[in-house]
Amino acid sequence: MKTNAVRLYGKNDLRLETFELPPIQADEILAKVVCDSICMSTWKAAVEADIHKRVPRDVAQNPTIIGHEFAGELVEVGSKWSNRFKSGDKFSIQPALNDENGPVGILSAPGYSYRHIGGNSTYIIIPNVVMEKGCLLKYNGQGYFPASLSEPLSCVIGAIHANYHTTPGSYHHLMEIKNEGNMAILAGAGPMGLAAINYTILRADRRPKLLVITDIDANRLERAASLYSPEMAAKNNIELKYINTNRMNDPVNELKAFTGGQGYHDVFVFAPVASIIELGDDLLAFDGCLNFFAGPPKSDFKVPFNFYHVHYGYTHIVGTSGGNTDDMKEALEMISQGLDPAGFVTHIGGIDSVIETTMNLPSIPGGKKLIYNHIHMPLTAIADFQNKGNENPLFADLHKLCERHNGLWNLEAEARLLDSQE
Repeated sequence: MKTNAVRLYGKNDLRLETFELPPIQADEILAKVVCDSICMSTWKAAVEADIHKRVPRDVAQNPTIIGHEFAGELVEVGSKWSNRFKSGDKFSIQPALNDENGPVGILSAPGYSYRHIGGNSTYIIIPNVVMEKGCLLKYNGQGYFPASLSEPLSCVIGAIHANYHTTPGSYHHLMEIKNEGNMAILAGAGPMGLAAINYTILRADRRPKLLVITDIDANRLERAASLYSPEMAAKNNIELKYINTNRMNDPVNELKAFTGGQGYHDVFVFAPVASIIELGDDLLAFDGCLNFFAGPPKSDFKVPFNFYHVHYGYTHIVGTSGGNTDDMKEALEMISQGLDPAGFVTHIGGIDSVIETTMNLPSIPGGKKLIYNHIHMPLTAIADFQNKGNENPLFADLHKLCERHNGLWNLEAEARLLDSQE
């Protein structure tokens, strides 16, 4: 089986190549990858290459396939797994395998570490360890792109589950955000912030009473508010506010004023910016938990933290990097029950746009860039479909279909795009 894939050879060295996959073994599965959502973590891996924690040191000799937010369908199932999976099953994969025997040990993950599995590929071989770890997840919903977006959604689910609070007078830690508490998501109008807003509003078991989203980009805040409005949140008894901190003279006190001066029980930082982390620290209430979600670009990244408050105010900090398999199962279940992740997506492209998109990802505005591997198409903003439709009937059709869905990517548009490959 031949595959087309984008492979990493070294720092800033990505190549789109066609090569032969080996025959699958009895404990492996051959799969077709339909789509992949490009993550900032992939850009970091492409920039750092063999010094990245998840990339093998010998990547120049044994290139790896990039992409870890992907979905598709199974093509051929090895005999070991034929009682659990079958050809035609739709799937997503939890890339955090925690495989101590992987190419780079415990941090090994599809999309970073393996030669024959990654999201930016037409066909892949799923190794035995993925099934052994329970990380090959069936997707029973419609289409493919929702399953692809279950991975980033699982990351914010994991972050929210990882926060904790204490019980005065004991050493017992209570995991999770504070129910009916004050919660803030700083730099929260980007794609991962949107995922966190969506999940926080829609989950049924635990919610804040106040949810404040900050950013300095007015366009991102406006788009976030149009997708997840204060009115929508109010139906679930959440007071939702979108705040542009660039317009504040005193962000700490003005943001605290929304809480009556109490502060925030849960603060999530979605950008690796020192000033934002310091702001988050200053906003914490008694027993407040700050979650540093954004991955820092440098290994010596350090920011001051108020240890007086740690001692007397019981404030604390956690950091999360990805969700676990249970988080991804929860994401897939919520999607199947109606959580629509389409709001994360702002651009659509084909496999031939992967390299340029990945290497320029930090400078491309908008949310998630969704790649369809069996399509050849330049990366295109959904907002540009109408103009491009003047010359290309495919884009005209995609524009009409997205207009039916509040300007968002959707299952109808995905089906039309996939039909165009025939």
